Amino acid sequence: MQRWSKSGTISAMFTYLNPEIRRRLIEQEKLVRVNSDGQIIDVSSPEHPGELAVNVMGPIPMPMSLPGVEITVQWYAAVRSTELQGVESLASDLMARGGQHLFAHLVSPLAVNSVLVVGEPKENPLVRVHSNCLTGDVFGSQRCDCGPQLAESIARISEDPAGGYLVYMAGHEGRGIGLWAKAATYLLQDSGEDTYEANRSLGLPDDCRDFSDAAILLKHFVGQKPFRLLTNNPKKIADLAEHGLHQVTREKHVTGVGQWNKRYLHAKQSWGHGLDDEDLQSGG
Repeated sequence: MQRWSKSGTISAMFTYLNPEIRRRLIEQEKLVRVNSDGQIIDVSSPEHPGELAVNVMGPIPMPMSLPGVEITVQWYAAVRSTELQGVESLASDLMARGGQHLFAHLVSPLAVNSVLVVGEPKENPLVRVHSNCLTGDVFGSQRCDCGPQLAESIARISEDPAGGYLVYMAGHEGRGIGLWAKAATYLLQDSGEDTYEANRSLGLPDDCRDFSDAAILLKHFVGQKPFRLLTNNPKKIADLAEHGLHQVTREKHVTGVGQWNKRYLHAKQSWGHGLDDEDLQSGG
């Protein structure tokens, strides 16, 4: 339950809404606003209609321990300025009206993405743009290859001489359809449909992920310089190119293949992912 202090500010989950803390972070250059070209703009200026910008907070040193990897990365949190502005406006209104008990509703609509800076990135760094997957990344589900891909990507970037970045997209659950719909697709898959057929049965696109925020973050951290992208999905490279990133080289990223996800991976192969038959033979 959220608690209010005597001063009227809200507890830790929402301290970023506090104007004094916000001002302090801006002065320390720990909170910046980045436009669609990846350039830093005035974080205090009002939003313009139709403007796409991202607020970036960090760096935050974060020690990590993964199988075979113990490193310290620099974590940045990122959220669309328009979404954050809407939450802050609603929060101010609730505070003025004494509706603090409704503040819990402000968390879920806010998709906060992350960037992990791994090592000291040099020319042509190694990059992974990873779509969040609660079941794979957190629960360790073997129905997909997401969890192993996440862990292996951090390991590969940390071992690469050029270092690199992990961009973690929080709003991409189930290729963009969300966790509730993803649960429904799992039940449909258990009845014989593949991962794409299940989406279509629900009247949903095969893949509705938006990579515009990822492109902004990559422009900010990498610029218009070449980088290598860990992915088997050529659509991801095409989507980034649509947002102005053209110097991208794909590096295959196959891991976590097993008996529980082979049908899922075969469906991705048929859909156009760069997977060879040999890639799907491992894992028993």
